[in-house]
Amino acid sequence: MVYKWLNNIHFFLFPPTCMLCGAAGEAGRDLCNACHAALPRLTRPCPVCAKPLAGSEKLVCGECLKHPPPFEQTISAFRYTSPLAKLITDLKFNQRLAAARLLGDLLADELQANAPPMPECLIPVPLHPKRIRERGFNQSLEIARRVGKQLAIPVDADLCHRTRHTAPQTGLDAKARRQNIRHAFALRQPCRYKHIAIIDDVITTGHTVNETAALFRKQGVEQIRIWSVARAVID
Repeated sequence: MVYKWLNNIHFFLFPPTCMLCGAAGEAGRDLCNACHAALPRLTRPCPVCAKPLAGSEKLVCGECLKHPPPFEQTISAFRYTSPLAKLITDLKFNQRLAAARLLGDLLADELQANAPPMPECLIPVPLHPKRIRERGFNQSLEIARRVGKQLAIPVDADLCHRTRHTAPQTGLDAKARRQNIRHAFALRQPCRYKHIAIIDDVITTGHTVNETAALFRKQGVEQIRIWSVARAVID
């Protein structure tokens, strides 16, 4: 009762405001209906890696058939392009933590619509401590916390950690990204989970989530899903 009362006061004093256009937010979120409708949906993705495919059928892409990744499924809510990209950029580089709450809600909406088997826990892609000191937070963890709250799934942010401070993946080609992230993660203790979902903000080439998933697969995790807010489309 007290929490509900305090929450009502908060909304009265600080009503939701769209983070994209500044209009009044809708449904208690910092996003208006018009901007929500303008977000770039990810259409006809490969059910394994979420790479957009030509045609209308939900087929597994040739790359996943030829080289199956160390996970069963990827769900990404949006294409990584404007105006969705602004929300992620504002979160990562402008410290607008309110964007993590909004992005987590949007990803949770997509997951509820797809209704995948729910994992035992969520594993956010870890950042190196140096990067966390620079940024102040791990955006994947902040998004995972919101998704976990919305879907009632616990978040384990301590099990997996980044063992070395890698260069930013942005600006690197596919080969350099793969080399940059290779052997960059480790587990602090044996994994007790059999079914996990790895959370990231954006999947570009997929090397980061592949490397993370491969680590858990070697530890005996039987089902691994990748959940991300956005999927970059690389020609």
